[in-house]
Amino acid sequence: MMTCLFENYARWDIEIESGSGTHVVDSTGTAYLDFTSGIGVCNLGHCHPSVIESVSNQMQKLWHTSNLFKSSLQEQVAEKLTEFSNGSSVFFCNSGAEANEAAIKLARKYTGKSKIITFHQSFHGRTLGTMAATGQDKVKQGFGPMLETFIHLPFNDIEALKNEIDDETAAVMLEIIQGEGGVFPAEESFLLELENLCQKHGALLIVDEVQTGIGRTGTPFAYQHYQISPDIITSAKGLGNGFPTGAMIGKEQLKTAFNPGSHGSTFGGNPLAMSAAKATLDTVFEKEFLSEVNNKGNYLFEKLSEQLSSLKSLKSIRYKGLMFGLEFSEEVGPLLSLLRENGLIVLSAGPNVMRLLPPLTVTYEEMDVAIEKISTTLLESKKATC
Repeated sequence: MMTCLFENYARWDIEIESGSGTHVVDSTGTAYLDFTSGIGVCNLGHCHPSVIESVSNQMQKLWHTSNLFKSSLQEQVAEKLTEFSNGSSVFFCNSGAEANEAAIKLARKYTGKSKIITFHQSFHGRTLGTMAATGQDKVKQGFGPMLETFIHLPFNDIEALKNEIDDETAAVMLEIIQGEGGVFPAEESFLLELENLCQKHGALLIVDEVQTGIGRTGTPFAYQHYQISPDIITSAKGLGNGFPTGAMIGKEQLKTAFNPGSHGSTFGGNPLAMSAAKATLDTVFEKEFLSEVNNKGNYLFEKLSEQLSSLKSLKSIRYKGLMFGLEFSEEVGPLLSLLRENGLIVLSAGPNVMRLLPPLTVTYEEMDVAIEKISTTLLESKKATC
């Protein structure tokens, strides 16, 4: 079929037309259990009633003015983000890449330095700045020279960091769990020593929580599983439950570095985005809700481990909350196709990792259905190849 779109996405041959909670329906009427959440975006599931009501009410009032005006909605969402993090100031934008761009700019402006250390297999976005920060060559191919002064080191290798960080380092930037890189978690000892090195050399610690934040790992932000206190936190994806929005959260001392005119975003923090974010955070940041995310994650891990124990091709299951990576000794692309045929949509994270990002509202019954589909599909696939 002819298309007027650039072909920069390897699209599946499915068009989703409607959704509710963990379920979506395509243009042929076929229903699926969605364990992608729009790549970790719809943490409250599709068409959550509270988000619908909040955005609908706001649409009747105002869609857009500009950031020349005060915004009580921005203030309310910023207050919520700072209440549940260690930050004190927030900049709103429209995506994770924009939030990370803002973090890079803020670190360089505040410190007066330009060297930023990131890690192999990291993913921070596809703008020129965040692409340079990303530790994956495949996203950079064909775009010419990258923005200078980004250094990429092996993840969880504290000795490599000790050898590279110095007094000319503006920041160290990392994901607590590398999502696109294969669902690889940072080791606690690595994080603690990394923070110490940042403090020793006057470098800022930037934590990219675009995928791990907003309850995905069972805490408001993933860094809160560890005894660290980042200087800058970036957020997007789950923040608006599908409505495009992003945020950069910074500590108090960084506030003066972003003085009027230093950075901006035409649509950042617009009323519709803020109404979606407020409704989302009011639900996700509840203590009982987050506790249940952890319970569900443990349940899903135990059941998957039990059901897939006979699969020799399964190397490991990595998870935190409801962020899962199942690593296999073979490429998972064909398995993802088979699962879609069986009514379950999941993701990859590199060639050998199956990634599960169900809505945080997923029920135990829905998890049981997904586990059965995964188990049956994988076991039947193994029999077919024997």
